[in-house]
Amino acid sequence: MALLQDLIQQVEDSALRERILAETDKLLKQKKFGLVFEEHLPECTPLWDVPIRVGTKVARKAGYMSNIFTVLEIDGKQATCLNRETKEQEVIPLDDLVAIAEFGEPIYPYLKPIDSVCNAPDSSLWHTLIEADNYHALQLLEYLYAGKVDCIYIDPPYNTGARDWKYNNDYVDSSDAYRHSKWLSMMQKRLKIAKRLLNPKDSVLIVTIDEKEYLHLGCLLEEMFPSNGIHMVSTVINPAGSSRPGSFARTDEYAFFIHIGDAKVSRLPLGDEWRVNPEDKRTTRMLWSMLKRTGTGKNREDSPNLFYPIFVDPKSGRIVDIGETVPYGISRTEVPVPDGLVACWPIHDDGKDGRWMVSQQTLRGLVEKGYVRVGRPHPERGYTINYLKSGEIKKIESGIYEITGRRDDGSVVSDSELQAFIPGTAWRIPSHDASRNGSNLISSILPGHPFSFPKSLYAVRDAIRFFVANKPNALIVDFFAGSGTTLHAVNLLNAEDGGNRRCILVTNNEVSDAEAKQLTKDGHRPGDDEWESLGIARYVTWPRTVCSIEGHDVNGKPLKGSYLGSDRPMADGFEANAAYFKLGFLDKTSVALGRQFKELLPTLWMKAGAVGTCPTLDTEELPQMLILPENSLAVLIDEEAYPEFEKQLAGHPDIQTAFIVTDSQSAYRNMIKDLGASNTYQLYRDYLDNFRINTQR
Repeated sequence: MALLQDLIQQVEDSALRERILAETDKLLKQKKFGLVFEEHLPECTPLWDVPIRVGTKVARKAGYMSNIFTVLEIDGKQATCLNRETKEQEVIPLDDLVAIAEFGEPIYPYLKPIDSVCNAPDSSLWHTLIEADNYHALQLLEYLYAGKVDCIYIDPPYNTGARDWKYNNDYVDSSDAYRHSKWLSMMQKRLKIAKRLLNPKDSVLIVTIDEKEYLHLGCLLEEMFPSNGIHMVSTVINPAGSSRPGSFARTDEYAFFIHIGDAKVSRLPLGDEWRVNPEDKRTTRMLWSMLKRTGTGKNREDSPNLFYPIFVDPKSGRIVDIGETVPYGISRTEVPVPDGLVACWPIHDDGKDGRWMVSQQTLRGLVEKGYVRVGRPHPERGYTINYLKSGEIKKIESGIYEITGRRDDGSVVSDSELQAFIPGTAWRIPSHDASRNGSNLISSILPGHPFSFPKSLYAVRDAIRFFVANKPNALIVDFFAGSGTTLHAVNLLNAEDGGNRRCILVTNNEVSDAEAKQLTKDGHRPGDDEWESLGIARYVTWPRTVCSIEGHDVNGKPLKGSYLGSDRPMADGFEANAAYFKLGFLDKTSVALGRQFKELLPTLWMKAGAVGTCPTLDTEELPQMLILPENSLAVLIDEEAYPEFEKQLAGHPDIQTAFIVTDSQSAYRNMIKDLGASNTYQLYRDYLDNFRINTQR
């Protein structure tokens, strides 16, 4: 209907136009059942790499992307363009224009390397970040991984009515009468491709949303996944609540879980906070709490008597002695430390003095019974000290927990720590607080780099791990990557259980509305370095990825604090690698002639599994073949070198993917018969054919 009304406005006869509009208004008032939304003008994509020539379809860089022009003439730095809708000619500076592709037109994407971070040189695991409009990135991912993705986690724009997302390069706000249908049109196009990415035998799609669109999204998912199980979870992300005049404070949002094939929720060892019924006394595991107080009354001056040293023997990991209270006003650095021991103090992440939870006398009794555990070493507080609170001790004394042994530090061990269960659909988990473990976490990693409404790191980790806990090599995709929480969560999950899961992020490089206005005022336009440097991919997503992997903030200072539940210092980073690419577009003729092989090499690397460091070619002259065992791939570029190519592959059984450059289908079939590679592809036919069929979708 929206498209119909757009067309009606082009009717020159005003009387006829008004009559048609009146009739369409009657149709709009008719009651409809099921999910019905308007099919809007399809989205257009800017092609920043494509040169502008006579005949090129273009749009203004800072304008509405569907306001399309055709270039009629180029004179120096000016282009005479024909407006497709008004049929009027305009002279526009070339620097103000960008070539565009309309929805349904064949596009031929490639990956342009931008940056990389390598914190695990001995690991072949590489994550990837793709800067792109996510629709065309999804088309590329379908070519690469159709039916191979284990988990898709997305946090799309919530369509709150604020200027927080764009359709056709134009902000959609609360004044747009078609706000909801534009959002549904945008989601439907992307979910259609996402569905083809998922492993049909066992995978999951996770979509988070709030009250603005959860009803529409639920109907859309039911329509698109009619044979799959769909469950919705309510999760508290703002315990303090977002107050709204005359209404209930908003504390939660929703997550849809779409089970594909045999996908099931895994039983996991979870704390009692995951139980729906707080009176349920069945135990999952002993809960060790930090001995250092957090929250209110956490500072030294709040309870001066509870500031004292705990001395640990680093060789045995045991608590040897507990010192006396240090009078307020005396620095801990003045307290003598016995030879060979380490002094542990209740020091907060900001370096301020804190306080312990219990007195020396109580602590001595807890240590004797094994109710105190020495955690990881810490550069400022010595070691992290944990203990069992009275409620946990009562469970031991009543027999709910069975003590089966002691650790080297003397703390008790219980088999109860290994029990697991599946939670309900109402999650009230403290670590899912989006302010504390989302916004505050981003601020600590990227001070001065604002990002609105990031997810809690632990909320994303938990949602994912219910489905990939038993898949250590899972492939996880997030095509609304935002600040990059999903990749961060995957790295944390891998560190916790030794997994080798790989993550692919996709995000555009949009700047905020306020930044766009200021940049425009300063004379900058999309595509300029100044503009692009403030985009989300380059200003937030990638810096966070690098910093979290290497364990420092954007200024190079070690990250403070530890990851919840593991005592893993954030400054340790992760043994992980990641590559950052920007999606570009190639000329199909140049591809067919083999002139853009260098540009396609990262795409071939990803299709082969993104194993090892992405290969590059430093020379213009192409070799006859590429044999890359470190990447588990090989490419035959010159058919005449096939005998040597076959010989080389026979000597590298670890190479599982081979690309053959040939125009002959029969020659390709003959060559792959005796190759040992399990996955073979014909170039450039396989690539070109895949994206040519885009015109039929």
